Amino acid sequence: PSEDIPLLPGSPRRLSPRAVVRGGQDPNHGQQYLRVPGSQAPGQDSGLPSGGGSSCSGSVINNYLDASEPVSSEARLSRMHFHDNQRKVDYVLAYHYRKRGVHPGQGSPGHSLAIVSNGETGKEPRAGGHGDIELGPLDALEEERKEQREEFEHNLMEAGLELEKDLENKSQGSIFVRIHAPWQVLAREAEFLKIKVPTKKEMYEIKSEGSIAKKFNELLQKLSSPLKPRVPEHSSNKMKNLSYPFSREKMYLYNIQDKDTFFDNATRSRIVHEILKRTACSRANNTMGINSLIANNIYEAAYPLHDGEYDSPGDDMNDRKLLYQEWARYGVFYKFQPIDLIRKYFGEKIGLYFAWLGLYTSFLIPSSVIGVIVFLYGCATIEEDIPSKEMCDQQNAFTMCPLCDKSCDYWNLSSACGTAKASHLFDNPATVFFSIFMALWATMFLENWKRLQMRLGYFWDLTGIEEEEERAQEHSRPEYETKVREKMLKASGKSVVQKLGTNMTENEDEDDEDKLTWKDRFPGYLVNFASILFMIALTFSIVFGVIVYRITTAAALSLNKTTRSNVRVTVTATAVIINLVVILILDEIYGAVATWLTKIEVPKTEQTFEERLILKAFLLKFVNAYSPIFYVAFFKGRFVGRPGSYVYVFDGYRMEECAPGGCLMELCIQLSIIMLGKQLIQNNIFEIGVPKLKKLFRKLKDETEPRETDSAHSKHPEQWDLDYSLEPYTGLTPEYMEMIIQFGFVTLFVASFPLAPVFALLNNVIEVRLDAKKFVTELRRPDAVRTKDIGIWFDILSGIGKFSVISNAFVIAVTSDFIPRLVYQYAYSHNGTLHGFVNHTLSFFNVSQLKEGTQPENSQFDQEVQFKDYREPPWAPNPYEFSKQYWSILSARLAFVIIFQNLVMFLSVLVDWMIPDIPTDISDQIKKEKGLLVDFFLKEEHEKLKLSDEPGQRSLGGGRHSRSRAPSSAPSGRSQPGSIASSGSQHTNV
Repeated sequence: PSEDIPLLPGSPRRLSPRAVVRGGQDPNHGQQYLRVPGSQAPGQDSGLPSGGGSSCSGSVINNYLDASEPVSSEARLSRMHFHDNQRKVDYVLAYHYRKRGVHPGQGSPGHSLAIVSNGETGKEPRAGGHGDIELGPLDALEEERKEQREEFEHNLMEAGLELEKDLENKSQGSIFVRIHAPWQVLAREAEFLKIKVPTKKEMYEIKSEGSIAKKFNELLQKLSSPLKPRVPEHSSNKMKNLSYPFSREKMYLYNIQDKDTFFDNATRSRIVHEILKRTACSRANNTMGINSLIANNIYEAAYPLHDGEYDSPGDDMNDRKLLYQEWARYGVFYKFQPIDLIRKYFGEKIGLYFAWLGLYTSFLIPSSVIGVIVFLYGCATIEEDIPSKEMCDQQNAFTMCPLCDKSCDYWNLSSACGTAKASHLFDNPATVFFSIFMALWATMFLENWKRLQMRLGYFWDLTGIEEEEERAQEHSRPEYETKVREKMLKASGKSVVQKLGTNMTENEDEDDEDKLTWKDRFPGYLVNFASILFMIALTFSIVFGVIVYRITTAAALSLNKTTRSNVRVTVTATAVIINLVVILILDEIYGAVATWLTKIEVPKTEQTFEERLILKAFLLKFVNAYSPIFYVAFFKGRFVGRPGSYVYVFDGYRMEECAPGGCLMELCIQLSIIMLGKQLIQNNIFEIGVPKLKKLFRKLKDETEPRETDSAHSKHPEQWDLDYSLEPYTGLTPEYMEMIIQFGFVTLFVASFPLAPVFALLNNVIEVRLDAKKFVTELRRPDAVRTKDIGIWFDILSGIGKFSVISNAFVIAVTSDFIPRLVYQYAYSHNGTLHGFVNHTLSFFNVSQLKEGTQPENSQFDQEVQFKDYREPPWAPNPYEFSKQYWSILSARLAFVIIFQNLVMFLSVLVDWMIPDIPTDISDQIKKEKGLLVDFFLKEEHEKLKLSDEPGQRSLGGGRHSRSRAPSSAPSGRSQPGSIASSGSQHTNV
């Protein structure tokens, strides 16, 4: 006698009929069977297919390949396929298992795996058979997780997916469930997701109007050809495929030459991920989707496979290896990014990030050039600057008030000559022009990004994906579902499963009650509000602490004669380094706090979670990074008081004041050290060092842990093993955040540091390749996600751009000497020059009016001395009150802020209006493409009718189309579509 054993199509190995069974379904559901002879090992039962109906609580059946028969090397030519070397692995689920009382049988512990097919049933294996495994009693939790996994995998197979998994033949270890989507499932889901694929029509050219523009573009193409990466052009700037959403009823529209390669790997994994997200598991409290199962530790990881190894020897090429060679190496830093290949491999969301980063980096080139010119202008005119000359001239005896009480002596203003000259490098009329330029630069950058975004959206077929984004909003996060179940459990005495089971039969009005209302979220909102206020207060208190450090250290160093001369430099440098260290530490803390606060809110969808997390993290990191800079720019030296009436902190410590050359130089030092230190340490050393340390730690952990290894497998690891050892992908938020903070450094205080764009450009050249290398070599392959824009980041960029206009206006008006010089030159100067400006900014003070105990100990000076402020002299009717010059300069400063802000805003709006959001050629082509699509449809329908009139061709075509339109089983579980991922439908042979 012989039994029928279900066999997957294309399996090259004879299946042993030993099976582990908990349930199954009718085996006659389109399965292939292999006739297995009845002569089996003594005492061994064969797995008989049962004809019963599907059991809801039934688990997956594992048909083990005979462990005594090694898999031939011929069957393992590809590490990207099942062990039959035919079916491609589209997705991998990984979990860790643990057994008790395991006693391996006589079978070899070597290469063992299990093939899982649809609807298999059998009996429990008996101990003692050849290759059998005796399972010890598992603990309750492990047993429960095992049953949940089996049910979930059973539901996946009901959805039409094919699975292959390893054999649990060790005491503990990691098991990989490989998933393959056959053509019927791919076609069904592509139609459901409305994935756009190329039609039979050949690529058509997008014509650009205007001969001058055309010739200019051709010239640019020739000049930039050495900078282009050597990758196949998937979507040239001038050529495009005519795409149409996939439909099984219109298979004749598409050029389907090979069903295995019609959908590329990213699209296949996206389709499988959609099924995984909507497949339910009733044993896990009716949990919906793989994300919930991972959150409950039922599975450990779920990821699509990389396209092979990036550093494999030989000439065989894959997209990952091509990306590594032409994009992810520092040696190709001068080349353009292969954006289309990045999009094809990683999906639209990551493709848009690198496109945005590339545009931002290229826009930094003109701003860097202008910034260097402004800096060189300051260097060139330093000897012609009249205020600096007057300050450095020792013949001008400007005797100044002591800088501290008792220990400090009177001093001559000429001793601050170096500071005055250094200030001129950044405080000159060219910085005003540069501030206006950078405000317009920010507007032009955002407008050009909108145009590039529209262009990429057209070429990547992202137009009209609003419906897909709405479907993504329907999928709830696992934490939200858990909170809803807890709420339902509290509301009634029923169990969670019973409550959810009865809830499915209730109407929509009752469904609305099973949601989190504002009352449920109010405690979370309260904690969020209080925590954010506390964190901002903590940041301000640390800034105040650094101020106290500067004041006390300056007072302490002033007591010693040897350190007195370098007090200002020492205090400034050490305080800035302390600020940098605190910023780096708080950045990491605030990132974790923002994540925790967002989880407390329990947002419903992933998109809502991401947006709220971004806003919280940006607010905290913005305050953290810029609060020390805001203090130096707008508050330092404003609350000092005057000689004889100084403002003191903690009884005896005078508030710090700006250097004689102004606070702008110190602002420049503060900004440059924080910006450069943050980029060098956080963005580069952390990004390079931390992953290497994690990798080293995992390697040491693997070496120290005792484990049962397979020597043959360790020499030739599978692709899913290699990918499992990589770091999981956690999103683009950290990458965007560091660039947004850098964008703030470049725009908000550019009036004080014109070289900021240069350092940002140098950092970004490295950053692009660093991020590229991380995505290609160090991270698991992310799920391809379709999106038409960069989301909330654009609004943040726009907000920073507008805020930068105000901040630069105040830096020029309040922090720099630009307005006082302008007012003096045109209102008070006798000859219209700046001669006498330094004396104009100083006021007199009678030293006899110093408070008792604050006079210099080593000097007796009875004459009037001077201090930097606009006040009445001691012989005036209102001594030491603010003079008329002070009020005229204050009004000029406020007027400048208003004029500057409105002028720049008007120019920004003008630039915004002049540059259309949608390029003209793209808007015209979108209209033309509709006409081309109609003509193509009519032509194909006409040819189809002609073929149907010819009997011979009709039967041939009918056979082909009937196979293409073969009916497939419906998706299991409740259909709840999730977010839509990438559809790189064109397969390129490299």
